[in-house]
Amino acid sequence: MVVAETTALKQSLSRASILSNEKYKGVRLALAPNLLTISAKNTYQEEAEEIMEVEYSGEELEIGFNGAYLLDAINVISTKMAQLAFTDSNSSCLITEEDNEDNKFIIMPMRL
Repeated sequence: MVVAETTALKQSLSRASILSNEKYKGVRLALAPNLLTISAKNTYQEEAEEIMEVEYSGEELEIGFNGAYLLDAINVISTKMAQLAFTDSNSSCLITEEDNEDNKFIIMPMRL
């Protein structure tokens, strides 16, 4: 489970998504203990990388998502912190608000 500050996550995803593939909007999330790296690159070999501190204590993990879908879910979260739950690098991502389990968003991964 990853716990990240919602506004910082939104901003990092927005910046990285600018250089993602125009058609698929793929972004790569790389998790390490207490660290999330969001990266994207396009067909012109331009790259973006955003690194932010998060609450995470699991194994290192790398997974790709459509950045537009992630932003759609994160943009409607009204709490200060967002929770992202992953099982492995091929699993979906469950996004919830920190103290509110009523709103749930599921984003399927994509291969990058």
